[in-house]
Amino acid sequence: MNIQMQTLIRRFATTVLAAASLSTLAANPFITSIYTADPSAHVWADGRLYVYASHDMDPPRGCDLMDRYHVFSTDDMAHWRDEGEILRASDVPWGRPEGGFMWAPDCAFRNGKYYFYFPHPTDTQWNDSWKIGVAISTQPACGFTNAGVIPGIGGFGMIDPCVFIDTDGQAYLYYGGAAKCEGGKLAENMVEIDGATQRMEGLVDFHEAAWVFKRNDIYYLTYSDNLPGSNQLRYAMSSHPLGPWTYKGIYLKPTDCDTSHGSVVEYKGQWYAFYHNSSISHQGNLRSICVDRLDFNDDGTIREVIQTKTGVPAFAGNSNNSEMTSRIDVAHALVANGATLVADEHASEKHAVQNLHLPNASLEFPGIDGGAGGRAFIEIVYATEANAKLRFKVNDIDYSYVNAVATGGWDQFSGRTGLTVELKPGRNNRIQYIGGNGGVNIDHLEITRFADSGSNYPSKDQALK
Repeated sequence: MNIQMQTLIRRFATTVLAAASLSTLAANPFITSIYTADPSAHVWADGRLYVYASHDMDPPRGCDLMDRYHVFSTDDMAHWRDEGEILRASDVPWGRPEGGFMWAPDCAFRNGKYYFYFPHPTDTQWNDSWKIGVAISTQPACGFTNAGVIPGIGGFGMIDPCVFIDTDGQAYLYYGGAAKCEGGKLAENMVEIDGATQRMEGLVDFHEAAWVFKRNDIYYLTYSDNLPGSNQLRYAMSSHPLGPWTYKGIYLKPTDCDTSHGSVVEYKGQWYAFYHNSSISHQGNLRSICVDRLDFNDDGTIREVIQTKTGVPAFAGNSNNSEMTSRIDVAHALVANGATLVADEHASEKHAVQNLHLPNASLEFPGIDGGAGGRAFIEIVYATEANAKLRFKVNDIDYSYVNAVATGGWDQFSGRTGLTVELKPGRNNRIQYIGGNGGVNIDHLEITRFADSGSNYPSKDQALK
């Protein structure tokens, strides 16, 4: 390695020990870095609320390119932590050879393990070969490994698993599509049906997206209907987890895209409705997840959820401020294919990378320190006049696009976008951003290594040695 490259890497490794801010304050959509859909929300024993979401790949091709699942969490409903990708089609040996079709998931916790449920076809003829897969981990947002499929269920259009664990400890699985919803008891091992599934009776205009929860000894089953071009979310109530169900009405009117999929959860005394829309992309197959309040009438029926742009009020939380961030300045980035480093008095270090609107324009950060290796949140701070996006690669793994939402001007470096990825141990990680999809001015890069990765945070002096 030559002296120039050694100096470059040392400059990249300069560490600033500061509290990490892993997302901006809440608004709707509350995840803007990538396109996400089908939010499945749960509160686990650590006191955080987790959302398991599907990922609309950009550029889209219908819904068939969806092949990765991501998790996001919060402890205050305002600051959302990107926990990273937990599963993709290539991790599923029993799945469709061409991949794709990783649609709406769910997760459940029992006996010290997290069970992640997802629909996926086994054959090229995807809509006739749906199965419900299971992946298992001892952690809520990483370490999931394939555990096969739930035997005996699946088939034409049978998608969108939901798992509900009742107060008596009995777990139930619900799933369905193509106008049919089925449910049944799960065995203690959480990967087999105990007995057989049965049709959920009493639902009006069921399409897909079953979700079951319980409040005041009343069971609720919510789902998406068949309203052409703009599905709504409906619900039914019952005194038993498997029905029969009594239809009650619509609780979420159409969003601005042609599908609808939601979940309902209570967190810190307030109930919430999670759903998706297309307010960033204005394309129905590039969706973004949202949350708003959900309230009940005295008789237990659900009031219509008011969709907002502002989201929900925040709780007190620690906002993950124990995580530490390394800052990497763009002054020493490698720029190519028209991207340029220019003086910019509005940027924090008085320079920024511009011209990333040009085809294949890129900036690269080699020699990034991954510490002991493991999860790290990679974030860029930017300014842009209009929505744009950058192709994001780490160690030659293509993570598709990260979005850069308009900040109001080229000199307003208030934008933050990024993803959680796996870094290799040591200073041999390479991060790349490739442009050609709108103009973005880059101020600097921030890397937050997760505490559970076992990373060691060197002092500034140690990092320069």
